[in-house]
Amino acid sequence: MKKIKVGIVGTGFISGAHIEAIRRLGIAEVVAIAGRTAASAKKAAEHWNIPYAFGDYKEMLALAELDVIHNCTPNAMHVEVNEHAILAGKHVLSEKPLSLNSQQSEYLLSLLQNKQLVHGVNYVYRNYPLVQHMKEKIAQQEIGKIYHIHGGYLQDWLLFDTDYNWRIDSEQGGALRAAADIGSHGLDLIEYITNAKIVKVFADLVTVMPTRRKPKQASQTFGEQQADAEYESYEVSNDDCGTILFRLDNGASGSFIVSQVSAGRKNHLYLEISGSKSSFAWNQENPAQLWVGKRQDANAELLNDPLLLARDARAYSHYPGGHIEGWPDAQKNMMEQFYQDVLGKQSASRPRYATFADGHHSMKLLDAILQSATTKSWVEL
Repeated sequence: MKKIKVGIVGTGFISGAHIEAIRRLGIAEVVAIAGRTAASAKKAAEHWNIPYAFGDYKEMLALAELDVIHNCTPNAMHVEVNEHAILAGKHVLSEKPLSLNSQQSEYLLSLLQNKQLVHGVNYVYRNYPLVQHMKEKIAQQEIGKIYHIHGGYLQDWLLFDTDYNWRIDSEQGGALRAAADIGSHGLDLIEYITNAKIVKVFADLVTVMPTRRKPKQASQTFGEQQADAEYESYEVSNDDCGTILFRLDNGASGSFIVSQVSAGRKNHLYLEISGSKSSFAWNQENPAQLWVGKRQDANAELLNDPLLLARDARAYSHYPGGHIEGWPDAQKNMMEQFYQDVLGKQSASRPRYATFADGHHSMKLLDAILQSATTKSWVEL
């Protein structure tokens, strides 16, 4: 079988995760990569053993053999790269958020009309086996009517005033940072698991450090600071942390906290969903365990085991129970579904990845969160 030919735009941390996941599939081949400069692209191509390297992604798009583009660029470039990929007739998988606002994401959706192109947004956390299990069991009313949801996404990689990344620059990352960068993951997960939509939000967002010290030399995401680094003062306008209250269209209420300044928290995404019969609690740093809360029976803990999972969730678990599957495996699960659609073999009944339509909804939600944080009031979508 001829392998699907793939081009990667971007050479940072997330592009490496995409490349590894694609290669695990066995049905696709990364043949080209584009970076900010020819030098950065060449360095990445040599590291990953990729045949072609480009300093301009538009030149890469001209390769007739390319079937799929992975957009692994900073947020401000998402629309531009996605637009050119669509116009070039390529299937496209974009990092999130899909754009910087809902007007831009609506434009991308309009470009896809009447085009037979597969499109996805990498909301990776949908693709853990126990997330799929929760989704299926909630649909079967196993926990009853959902009353309340609470959770959060906490990190510490921007705790110090010398921590810097392009996401801090609102021109590159957007007006929202913690809420968009990690909050969007959590809110997408809540809507996906419950099959309900957030219809109303109240957001209290905080910029803990309005002024940071920006290293004069470039730094990598999650990278270690150099001991002899030199800094310059930098004014910050987007959020370091905050709290988001929300209402779902199924009547449930909830709260979600976001922080990139919580010492000791590395990638702490957690959810607890309380229903009229029981509760579910899950933490992605401990992804193989699902807590099931009871009122009149003993609480239970389900370990990830394909023999114990709900029927549709079993396709997301590839190893026997006790063999921990985590973030890289969720990446592979997402891309497996995406590439099955590229091949035209995806089952309509199988749980799906996020599309550009989901990405557009997420942008409308983030717009409402920004409006709420600005006006200090509830905002309806």
